[in-house]
Formats: sequence, structure tokens, C-alpha cells
Amino acid sequence: MDAKDADAGEDKRDTREAGAVPASVEAAWGLRPRPQKGPKRGLTLDGIVAAAVAVADAEGLDAASMGRVAKELGVSTMALYRYVATKDELLTLMVDGAFGPPPPLPESVEGDWRAGLRHWHQAIGAAMFAHPWAAAHVPTGGPPVTPNQLAALDQALYILRDTPLTEFEKVATALLISNQVRAEVSIVLAMGASPDVERLMNEYSHFLLRISDTGRLPHLRTAVEGGAFDEPDVQAPQNASDYDEFAFGLERVLDGIQALIDARRPG
Repeated sequence: MDAKDADAGEDKRDTREAGAVPASVEAAWGLRPRPQKGPKRGLTLDGIVAAAVAVADAEGLDAASMGRVAKELGVSTMALYRYVATKDELLTLMVDGAFGPPPPLPESVEGDWRAGLRHWHQAIGAAMFAHPWAAAHVPTGGPPVTPNQLAALDQALYILRDTPLTEFEKVATALLISNQVRAEVSIVLAMGASPDVERLMNEYSHFLLRISDTGRLPHLRTAVEGGAFDEPDVQAPQNASDYDEFAFGLERVLDGIQALIDARRPG
């Protein structure tokens, strides 16, 4: 079977019946033995993921086919299937590898859950902006299972450790913020793909004024006339908090969590 044939059939394989977590993810955790024999000594799951991430970063996700990754590693495409059963499995590990482990928390946020979650929010956003292809493919079909995803969740729970929130509420808070970051990044990346975002937004604002001229959508018209859609700043930032809209949304989420915490404290 050549590389083209292998790639064409890779999505037909399905290992979900074997368990909730793919074998390759269990291997990434060290919970499953790695292949001991192969056509090339030294081929590893980590090496496969790193090669795939490098191709995706350089040329885009479409270029990171199983055949191309195998070529980069100097092995046959079928050799990769001893480590990952499907390309979807590889993509899950690629996203995890691209984002990497969460950066250490600075001492300045120690003991301040709100500052800690701001830092956490910014770190997730920065990682997504650094790998746009990965930001668009964060797994959403179930709970996080990969090493770096769960390390990030663990860090968020550490930040919230001294709050009176229940363990369920702490996990829910972390998921709420991570989902907010993903939505924010998706919007910015989509808008940033346009060669002339400011012109398009001006045209959109003009369109809203035209359709609301007869009295329809009165509250939207007030927002447009109030400058809600003027002078957008949509170049990809290093940190998500560089955007007023992002900071506003995060602070309102943190206000809600603060209210819940205050309600739990006696007195």
C-alpha cells in the first residue's frame, strides 16, 4: 500500500469500541506498552507527533498527512499505524503537542485566584495564536484526555484550590474560561484572515445602518451609531488580554465566579 492509499483509508479505522481513550493517547501517558519492533529503530510516538506539528506549523494542517509525516521521518506510512490508529488520533496528539504544557504561574499571582485565572486565560490564548491550525481543532467531542490538556486543567484547579467552590464548580469554571478563549481566538483568526478587515467592518457597519433605517432593529442601530463596530483591532496578539473585548468578557466571567465565592463565604 502506498502513502496515498494509506491516507485515503486512514479515517475509516475506528478504535472507539476498544475504549473511551484511544490507544495512542494511553501510550502518550505511558499506560500502554510502546511498539518494540519496527522498521526503524528510534521511531517513537513523541517523534511522530513532533514531526507532524512541524509540518503543520510550516505548511498548514492539510500538508500534515500520514504519508508526509512518514516521509519526514524516513519510514513507510504503514509504520505510523503501529503508533496511531487513525489520522484523527494523530491530530488529537498534534494539538496537545503544539500547545505544550502550561507555563509556570508567576509568583505575583500566587494566592490570588482571579489574577491566576487571568494568567491562565492569556497563556491558553497565546498558545492558540501561535498555532492557528491547532486552535481550530481543539477536541470538543468529550472531556480532555491528553497530557498537556489535563496539565492545564490541573493548573486551573490549583489556582482555585483555596476558594469555597465545590470540585465540580472548579472544573466547570476552568472549562468555561477555556471555551471562552477558544471562541475569542476563533473570531480573531477568522477576521484576521481577511486582507482588509477595517474596510469589511466599515461596510458591515454601513449595511447595518441601511437595514435598520426603516425602524427595524432599533437597539442594534443604537449600538452601531454609538460606535460599537468602529475601528476594530483584530491583528493576532501575543496575549488574548491585549483586546478590550477579550478583557471585558473575561472580567465579567470572573465577576460571576466572584459573586458565587462571596455567597459561599460565611458572614
